[in-house]
Amino acid sequence: MELEAIPGVGSKTASALSELDDPERALKTGDVAEIASAPGITEGRAAAIARGAIRERHGDPGGFLATDRAKEIYRDALGLLKDRTVTGYGEKRLETLYPSGVRSRIEEVREFAQKALGRTPDPEVLDALAEVEPLSSPRDVTVRDRCLATADAERYSEAQQAIPELTVEVVEDARDLADLARGYSTVVALDEEFAGVTIEGDVRVEPDALERPAEIVPERVLAFYAANRDCLQAAARVHRTAGIDPPLDIDALEDALNRVASDGTVVGDDELDRLSRAIDDLDAAVSTAESVANDALRDAIEEQDVTVEGSDLLSLVEQGAGVDSLLSRELSDEYDAAVERAREELIDSLDLDSGEAEVARRAFPEEPSFPVERDEEVVSRLREDLQAAKDRRATSRKRELAADLADRREDAEELVRTALELDVELAVARFARDFDCVMPEFVGEDSAASASGFEIVGGRSPLLDVDFGAVEPVDYDVSGVALLSGVNSGGKTSTLDLVALVTILAHMGLPVPAEAVRIEQFGELHYHAKTQGTLDAGAFESTLREFAGLTEGRADRLVLVDELESITEPGASAKIIAGILEELRGRDVTGVFVSHLAAEIREMADYDVPVDGIEAKGLEDGELVVNRSPVKNHLARSTPELIVEKLAGDSDGEFYDRLLKKF
Repeated sequence: MELEAIPGVGSKTASALSELDDPERALKTGDVAEIASAPGITEGRAAAIARGAIRERHGDPGGFLATDRAKEIYRDALGLLKDRTVTGYGEKRLETLYPSGVRSRIEEVREFAQKALGRTPDPEVLDALAEVEPLSSPRDVTVRDRCLATADAERYSEAQQAIPELTVEVVEDARDLADLARGYSTVVALDEEFAGVTIEGDVRVEPDALERPAEIVPERVLAFYAANRDCLQAAARVHRTAGIDPPLDIDALEDALNRVASDGTVVGDDELDRLSRAIDDLDAAVSTAESVANDALRDAIEEQDVTVEGSDLLSLVEQGAGVDSLLSRELSDEYDAAVERAREELIDSLDLDSGEAEVARRAFPEEPSFPVERDEEVVSRLREDLQAAKDRRATSRKRELAADLADRREDAEELVRTALELDVELAVARFARDFDCVMPEFVGEDSAASASGFEIVGGRSPLLDVDFGAVEPVDYDVSGVALLSGVNSGGKTSTLDLVALVTILAHMGLPVPAEAVRIEQFGELHYHAKTQGTLDAGAFESTLREFAGLTEGRADRLVLVDELESITEPGASAKIIAGILEELRGRDVTGVFVSHLAAEIREMADYDVPVDGIEAKGLEDGELVVNRSPVKNHLARSTPELIVEKLAGDSDGEFYDRLLKKF
């Protein structure tokens, strides 16, 4: 896919998108989260890019929503769908759904919607979905205990790009490598020339290391899983609860996740835990061992009667001897026993292995002294050995776990993508259930049915400001262009809104709130809302230009107009509307013009304009009783006529009868 061919994508955005692992897949599937992970692209921008990619793929010129009111109805419909998502991704993903006049795009979404209608919005699934979010890739992973080393400047730059988590050092010879080995637990030499060189410490010659980043820096893999642990576990619960076949063994995945701590370290390894405890407890254990030795030696001294001959004492003094010499001469066995107890205490308390124990034994000197004191150099050496062993063990376990998890990353990403897409499907399913929706039937040239326009049976608009259960169903069908008459507050505008909503949802490929709908595939929807007050000359001219455009260019338009007479004086309005209807007649236009001037317009038009009417049955307690479904070929009575009729019926006078005859 040529990225810059997508509408709205320039060279800078294309460059950002090219950094994605699979930009073509993300754009084809409308993966807003993946697109938004590209540098500098927000979620809102990602949704727009996804829509542009869809349009480019289907050859969709756009522009279906040709007026502001049509766009408002679309936003309202989209809002109803968004209200039924539980993830932020679901909301943004729904923005990639838009009404289109291209059949391939409509069918693509219809297939998705049909699948969605088979979903059951289980509360447990929705609860699990609430914890699913797009996966993130930690970019601040830094490893201090390892480094890469090379003598080649070009290789140096390549290493910095390939494995930014590690420090890359420049070396000239084996001596430089040896120096690095004293400061790092592991040194990975990238140059073949160092093969066979013997250096003390963990120095590895691996020329192909940059091709195996998961082995060299397993923290990269583990950090990804640590950062996304909760999300992955939630996605696993979604699959289990919803009964969806997962792309990987989720039991094994969860077991692996339980071995990764939140900071990316490996947990649940007994040897690693032993070494960590030994390091943490070393100072306290040495102090305790010292106390054990001194307590034992003190007890031994108190129990012994030490006799020193005068000549011996004189000899010791002349030799500058002190207490240590006396201990060595008189209590050597007791001293050895006390020190041995200290050594065993240190080894046992830290649970040291044989090699570590050998170093630990040297922490207390062979030469007698009182009080017994540790050898700090030996203790430091022991600490370094334990830390090095811990680092090696941790790295080894990280490599093993990372190797296991690295191969599962694509499947783990698919696990989350499937869960997030399920949220979108369930939003459509919940929308359809909440508003008693059905999939519409498209009719036209490629259909067995020859009718055009639209036919709505039992349509109910969820956009009305009343409880949906209280909305009265509407039946209405139009082929060609018709006038819609009716009383004030009888539901004419609501009927236009319903037609617009059904048309928009149908052309989005989604179910519609009705018992049945048959509709022509339109290329554009023009919905002109009622203006507030008479327009000035400039605005009036602009409005006329808009209607002139309906007689040119693309065909297959649906035109909905609400009380166009409000744009100017009543007398002129009827003439203008009649003229517009004459121009639209015979063209591939389906239209509904709501007007209180239906009779006047029909008189002025040069053909018999169809007029439908939303008829009021009468007045009850001062309230209109209305049949909300327009009656075909019927000029509805006005509200004043109904009021006069009621007064005439309630009165014996002839005044109201004479007024009624005027209608």
